[in-house]
Amino acid sequence: MNACIRLHTADDVVITRQQLLSGATVEGIAVRGLIPPGHKVATRAIASGEAVRRYNQIIGFASKDIAAGEHVHTHNLDMGPNKGDFARDYSFCADVKPEAPPLHAEFMGYVRPDGRVATRNYIGILSSVNCSATVARAIADHFSKTIHPDALADFPNVDGVVALTHGTGCGMDTEGLGMQVLERTMAGYATHPNFAGVLAIGLGCEANQLKSWMAHSGLAEGSTLQTFNIQDSGGTRLTVAKGIELVKAMLPTVNQSQRVPCSVAHITVGLQCGGSDGYSGISANPALGAAVDLLVAHGGTAILSETPEIYGAEHLLTRRAVRREVGEKLVERIRWWEHYTAMHQGEMNNNPSPGNKAGGLTTILEKSLGAVAKGGTSNLQAVYEYAEKVTAHGFVYMDTPGYDPVSATGQVAGGANLICFTTGRGSAYGCAPSPSLKLATNTALWQRQTDDMDINCGDVVDGGSTVQAKGEEIFKHIIACASGEASKSEQHGYGQNEFVPWQLGAVM
Repeated sequence: MNACIRLHTADDVVITRQQLLSGATVEGIAVRGLIPPGHKVATRAIASGEAVRRYNQIIGFASKDIAAGEHVHTHNLDMGPNKGDFARDYSFCADVKPEAPPLHAEFMGYVRPDGRVATRNYIGILSSVNCSATVARAIADHFSKTIHPDALADFPNVDGVVALTHGTGCGMDTEGLGMQVLERTMAGYATHPNFAGVLAIGLGCEANQLKSWMAHSGLAEGSTLQTFNIQDSGGTRLTVAKGIELVKAMLPTVNQSQRVPCSVAHITVGLQCGGSDGYSGISANPALGAAVDLLVAHGGTAILSETPEIYGAEHLLTRRAVRREVGEKLVERIRWWEHYTAMHQGEMNNNPSPGNKAGGLTTILEKSLGAVAKGGTSNLQAVYEYAEKVTAHGFVYMDTPGYDPVSATGQVAGGANLICFTTGRGSAYGCAPSPSLKLATNTALWQRQTDDMDINCGDVVDGGSTVQAKGEEIFKHIIACASGEASKSEQHGYGQNEFVPWQLGAVM
């Protein structure tokens, strides 16, 4: 097995499979200095200011002269004087493929009375504001299998009672963008098929009034959605008692739900990557992309997100847009993010994180080119704003921040009933009410943190598998997990703390 991986014949760098010492040979070139695994080695002399390519795409510009065999990283590669403001060929719709006849496969899901299909069967407790978070948690804790192991013993078809709380809901403009996003996020969860019943609890005097939220969201109270305030219910103790009794009343009905065969077309997967490394764009991300192509071929839906982490690679998506306006909407969101970061004295290359850089990623361009690989090769059907309801089938995009819990929260609000999360550094993450599968980019991580990882994609790097074969394996895992097989994060109890709506606007 070669010590390095070449991704394209036109690349200026190769990626190390293992740590290389000075004097080792790479493509006939002597290595200069120690180079960690997952990092880049120059295969030719690169002059200061010259573009450097990986995936046959620009990942940055040499900040000083780079000799052949030298380590290419933050000490000699950056975004250049224009901070990555170089021409990208958007070529809207140029790579759109003919739609193939859909394939058919099934999973075991829950069909709700209105026809929606779920992968899990939870009861949810939502808080309208941080002030009602403690009460929401207390209600859910009464039914916690960890605290009270027998609490749901008589209801084997109920996956649990979970509290999804947050740190906002007041001190904000009641008509502003921040409130609109919070209301949209809460509505997406209140109507999510994985929740068979929901309680929404407020304080009573907050900016995010429950009645306003219901009216703005087109929601109405009923047997599966009930709302109340602490101030109207007589305080904390009485509110908790009221909530417990309402959940108890829901449990027999929720427990009647049974899994039945359902088309894979009802699976919507949110695509995430966190703690990325130099292997992410080689193994787990393209393998997940291969699984996405299979899901889409079977009529399912996949949501790519994290706009700051596709920056510099958006042109690879606009070429796949089914209509010009779809591609233009994606570019418009990129421009919004440029303005948004500049307004806060930041820039798009504030990403990658320290952990990403330790793993071999140098610039946001390099990280983005690997991140978009999660989206496979299918046509881009639509672009959505944060937490907007996803109605299209196939491969779609949702504008979200790159911070994983915030991004995944928007995807679930949009309808994702399963999350696939690639990681090279070992992110600890789970999601409720939608299960999350974790994909390790390298075998060392798989061996070190196997309790948190569901699938090892490191064998693509090691030479034991191919991207396509691993994609088929991931697709089978998606069907099994959607059918009820518990993910590692579910086994550990992750999910309630990872509900993090995007907080926009001034805190007043």
